[in-house]
Amino acid sequence: MSKKITVKKKIENFNKIISVPGDKSLSIRWVLFSSLANGVSTAKNLLFSEDVFAAINTIKKLGIKVTFNKKVCKIYGKGFNGYRYKKNIILDAKNSGTLGRLILGLIVNSPHSIKLVGDKSLSKRDFKRIADPLTKFGVKIKLKKKRFLPITIFGSPNLKSINYIENLGSAQCKSSVIFAAMRSNGKTLIKAKKSRNHTELLSKYLKLPIQIKRKKYYDYIKVSKVSKFKPLNYDIPSDISSSAFFIVLTALSKNSKLTIKNVNINPSRSGIITILKSMGVNIILKNKKKYKGEINADIKVKTSNSLKAINCPTELNSNAIDEFLVIFLVAAKAKGVSYFKNLEELNQKESPRLIWAEKILNKMGVKTVTTKNSIKIFGNPNLVINKKIIISNFLKDHRIFMTSVIAALCFGGEWTISDKDSINTSFPNFLKVISELKK
Repeated sequence: MSKKITVKKKIENFNKIISVPGDKSLSIRWVLFSSLANGVSTAKNLLFSEDVFAAINTIKKLGIKVTFNKKVCKIYGKGFNGYRYKKNIILDAKNSGTLGRLILGLIVNSPHSIKLVGDKSLSKRDFKRIADPLTKFGVKIKLKKKRFLPITIFGSPNLKSINYIENLGSAQCKSSVIFAAMRSNGKTLIKAKKSRNHTELLSKYLKLPIQIKRKKYYDYIKVSKVSKFKPLNYDIPSDISSSAFFIVLTALSKNSKLTIKNVNINPSRSGIITILKSMGVNIILKNKKKYKGEINADIKVKTSNSLKAINCPTELNSNAIDEFLVIFLVAAKAKGVSYFKNLEELNQKESPRLIWAEKILNKMGVKTVTTKNSIKIFGNPNLVINKKIIISNFLKDHRIFMTSVIAALCFGGEWTISDKDSINTSFPNFLKVISELKK
């Protein structure tokens, strides 16, 4: 079976109601929290993707039972200190930075050394950023070239609390430290640059000893030791990062309307909605409701015929970090020059995404000016592509694949896009949903 796809035709107008899979960040966090709970946790609409299965296989290696029944997943937690496993085990985070970093915070008290590995892409990502604060708790960590996977962690039974300043806006680092703090003595104090707050919201819902003071640019978090907590039964909402591709597809297609049902619109994740609205995209949120600390809603979007450039506020960067590639497609068709800066975190993802954004836009005939952490996009409201474009060798980054498909459907041309299997990490039925819109 070919791992390439070819897109030769722009999508025709559509008016549909769709659902996208469960939120990846929440799915992975549900797996990890449930592995620590006292009792059986149940999840519906769990994302069945490679990243989530990697998390499930990881906790199974740590001695936790997991079962599936139709579309329901159950995890049989053994308590906060219930992990049981053999010496010299190897945990494989595959492509998941969320799993790779968060699991380290859960095994800081391991009585045996544990090795963590990942795929080619994950093995090129920076793990020193989480190893440094974790070592302050009293664990020992050995990294390849002092920065990369594989990692060997040597846990400690007597972890001390720490003071930690998280300046990168990395929810993964912050969450890992929160988990480690829950295993340590005393109170850990965290000053964290604004980023996704799913871990904090789930901790609050589970009534864990965590206190949060929110300021404009930083959150101040105090975490104490945890002894036990109840199971987490969760109906996981749809993923806004997956929804983003269809929001942009609808906005850039002719005479189209789309409703995406029950999407998580956590303010720390929904920067794309704020950004696209300011660029003239017609988005309405319906049926808002609060669910276990999170906010969910139906997203309605229409074709947007008058798009304008944006000087994107940097305070929205962390809230839209996984969606910038498709946001750049909107900028490509907007009137004027859009400017996005302080985006160095984009190059810390599965591939150097800022570099790839420039490559894709230039292949499309869009003028850009880039630095190591910024991009200017010179929009063309009349942009139409009438040439062949090849997208390959992008470290199997799922978001590059999906962004390229959306660009082909919106702007035309004949696109050959490699590594369609990359979508298995986050959105295995992406192409199936695309086909439903074409019917």
